[in-house]
Amino acid sequence: MTLYFFGRAIERLYLLKFGNFGFIGFYLLAIIASATPHYFKYKNNPNFSSLGASGGVLAVLFAFALLSPWSLIYFFGIIPMPAIIFAIVYTAYSFYAHKRGNSNIDHMAHLVGAGFGVVATILIEPKILLIFLHKLLTFS
Repeated sequence: MTLYFFGRAIERLYLLKFGNFGFIGFYLLAIIASATPHYFKYKNNPNFSSLGASGGVLAVLFAFALLSPWSLIYFFGIIPMPAIIFAIVYTAYSFYAHKRGNSNIDHMAHLVGAGFGVVATILIEPKILLIFLHKLLTFS
């Protein structure tokens, strides 16, 4: 297992593919994509708001889990876990919290952001899916 600052790996990938603004474009598109579903659903509800960059952060984090599934991520800054385990646990929690409701957190935005990160990364570099599967099966 290796410890990385997860944003750097994704930044490098998008920089190579799209130049200087590749990563920031990916990040901003992820934020927009993650806010869009609930924006249209609740646009006439003055009590609903979905504001923040968490969808973009999760897009980067989940894209990183594709590149390096066994690298450690420190959950809450102190609990080490492999990126793939974090992705699974976080996805399960977000589904649960979204279904449960009763919070001011837009868990659907987190799920959409995470999905955007995975899908966008595979679309711009399809061989990443095969590399991910190989790394997943060859724990080192």
